[in-house]
Amino acid sequence: MPLSIGLTGGIASGKSTVADMFSDLGATVIDTDVIARDVVKPGQPALDEIRKTFGAEVIAADGRLNREKMRSIVFADAGKRKILESILHPRIREEATNQAIAASGPYRIIVVPLLVESPMRSNMDRILVVDCSEESQLTRLLSRDAESTEQAQRMIAAQSSRDERLAIADDIVQNEGDLEATRRQVEVLHSRYLTLAQGQSTAG
Repeated sequence: MPLSIGLTGGIASGKSTVADMFSDLGATVIDTDVIARDVVKPGQPALDEIRKTFGAEVIAADGRLNREKMRSIVFADAGKRKILESILHPRIREEATNQAIAASGPYRIIVVPLLVESPMRSNMDRILVVDCSEESQLTRLLSRDAESTEQAQRMIAAQSSRDERLAIADDIVQNEGDLEATRRQVEVLHSRYLTLAQGQSTAG
């Protein structure tokens, strides 16, 4: 099996930015956030289950999931968040596994936001954490997803802590906003992963 790198980080830490940089360098990227959006498209069983569980209020007029409404519900109630995760996570893991098996390239970057607590963690050869300060997370969330500072703080608190993520890291990319500095770190890791992948292939 090709080398598998689990890429994780807190919400709004810049995981997608870093994953895109690896993709530009030729790595195969499997993003569970993208898969998560696909599994709740209209007509998908997960969306029907969400409608039955949470009610029609979480479905927008065009039949798609109302993400803003869903966020407001699950980040205010940990029990409801766990219910949503029980609907989505098995489907996401199955599709990510299928994509990983089918993937080509010297190594794979598998983006998993909740990797600390995910069963997928055991399938990774290395874990890469995209790290930034909580202040940076708050600023980015307020400009992107959160409607208030309080909601942004709840979204951050709903995930594993920064210390918990760093504790499982084999590699770390610091992403505080200087994209060129981030890119240089990614290039160094890309070279390292190519070497590791070559060694793994030779050993295999």
